[in-house]
Amino acid sequence: MIKLLTPIRASWVLLLALVSCTTPAPTPAPPPAPALSADPAAKEDIAPEAATGYEARKAVVGSRQMVAAANPHASRAGMAMLKKGGSAVDAAIAMALTLTLVEPQSSGIGGGAFMLSYDASSKRIDAFDGRETAPASAREDMFLDPQGKPRGFFDAVVGGLSVGVPGEIRMLWLAHQQQGHLPWKDLFEPAIQLAEDGFAISPRLHALLAWDPHLPKAPGAAEYFYQGGAPKPVGTVLENPALAEVLRAVAEGGPDAFYEGPIAADIVTAVRGAFRNPGGLSAADLAGYQAVRREALCGRHRAHLVCGMPPPSSGGSTVLSILGILEARPDAAPLSEPLGVHLFAEASRLAFADRDRYLADPDFVAVPAEALVEPSYLKKRAAAIGEQSMGEAAPGELPVKTTLLADDQSGDLPGTSHMVAIDAAGNVVSMTASIESAFGSHVMVRGFLLNNELTDFSFVPRVAGRPVANRVAPKKRPRSSMAPMIVLTAEGREFELAVGSPGGSRIIDYVARVLVAVLDHGTSLQAAVDAPNVSNRNGPTELEKIEGQDEWLRRTQADLERRGHEVKVVDLNSGLQAVGRVEGKLVGAADPRREGLVLAE
Repeated sequence: MIKLLTPIRASWVLLLALVSCTTPAPTPAPPPAPALSADPAAKEDIAPEAATGYEARKAVVGSRQMVAAANPHASRAGMAMLKKGGSAVDAAIAMALTLTLVEPQSSGIGGGAFMLSYDASSKRIDAFDGRETAPASAREDMFLDPQGKPRGFFDAVVGGLSVGVPGEIRMLWLAHQQQGHLPWKDLFEPAIQLAEDGFAISPRLHALLAWDPHLPKAPGAAEYFYQGGAPKPVGTVLENPALAEVLRAVAEGGPDAFYEGPIAADIVTAVRGAFRNPGGLSAADLAGYQAVRREALCGRHRAHLVCGMPPPSSGGSTVLSILGILEARPDAAPLSEPLGVHLFAEASRLAFADRDRYLADPDFVAVPAEALVEPSYLKKRAAAIGEQSMGEAAPGELPVKTTLLADDQSGDLPGTSHMVAIDAAGNVVSMTASIESAFGSHVMVRGFLLNNELTDFSFVPRVAGRPVANRVAPKKRPRSSMAPMIVLTAEGREFELAVGSPGGSRIIDYVARVLVAVLDHGTSLQAAVDAPNVSNRNGPTELEKIEGQDEWLRRTQADLERRGHEVKVVDLNSGLQAVGRVEGKLVGAADPRREGLVLAE
């Protein structure tokens, strides 16, 4: 696949001097309202979990164990589990449960997740798939209007129609059964306590509540988050006894308490009786859900072994494709230089063309994931990159037989969260969880929000009679872009780096950009996370504007336009969390664009 190891270079080590165990959260201004008329083809131009500030961070250094999560409450919950002797999986579960409460716009037990778990003793990486599934009632034309045209994106998102069977709880249970150390019920204690005592609304959550036009009209959510139609002020303490009751039931009864019985019945009632777009989710859909343990998708990159999620996530294969295409180029340059941005954008363009043609649920479609990241194939793809932009790239012709497919017409939105944990034994978890768009479907039940992941399927199921791989089907998992990654040394399979991000399909470029900076060019981890984001999803090349980077933006935009790129300067609202090991020390980085926190011992 890709090849792997130059030790992560000395310039990364320089940031070890910048030590901090707490990092301030950005203070946001209210973001602009979304374009509600967006159709499926245009929806990726929208960032429904909008940018709410940028504040510089310092790297955090530890020697024993570390957690990084998108909200300080979650980070503290994870560290509490590690201090009790818990594993990295235990810490990740506690963080994920807490995020249900304190980051309700992004992830939670009403959604799904992908987890990569590295076992330090066996040197093995496992991939746990907790992706949502379509109900048995789903039809491939469910997001078309009566005229056979794709529905407006937000018309489809809000309400019960977009809700997939939540997978997070079953996935967390599966991972815990295999790699947990503490009792299952202990992992729920921080989230239960916080739900009962209450937590203060953060500036970011307040800004997103102010920005959302649908949530004030959603039963349950309107009463919980708003007062008199306005979002409750920053600092307001939100108690959530309904969620505490659900968490206590699952802590005592395991996942069956969620997927069967009164909680499941209330989920079904909420979806079928939703205030907009009633859905067809059934009790049988919930009872039949199964999380899946899969083989991680790994490839060599220079002197490293880079591992990610296999399908139905497109994150692992597309990140590996970008890295492999760039490795095959003799003119590699850092993204601080215009040439580096050009090469990265063109490599991403090629990788996304393949993603949109071939990636989907492997239980329904023959997905050539290994062929897509094979070095000889990526070398051919790299040869297509010239001095000028190629414009829209076509999918590559693979050396394996594939079904004749049409290109996907969908994109996933960035209501997502990433977390990383490493325990005292050296075990590592990199996990991305999501309810898809900000605040998901806006359907709230028993104190938590349900996902809208079904809108990650292609709205258009067939083009000129050819099927789209990622079309809707009963019990199928929608394609995802979540890209939790773990990097090991190629020879000894020792841990080097774990990273991931929210951001919809841009997740792939956010994560690939950090890996290129650190592995290829020796950039320090925090500096790599801080740097301006660049994205190309086989369309315009998107550049992020950051204060203090005006000269980079001016030079880069001018050079790209000279090369024929269509350039857009937009908010590229990543939420990267990253932990690496450098010369025996742990180094953690949180994204300055969000309110994440790294804690270490």
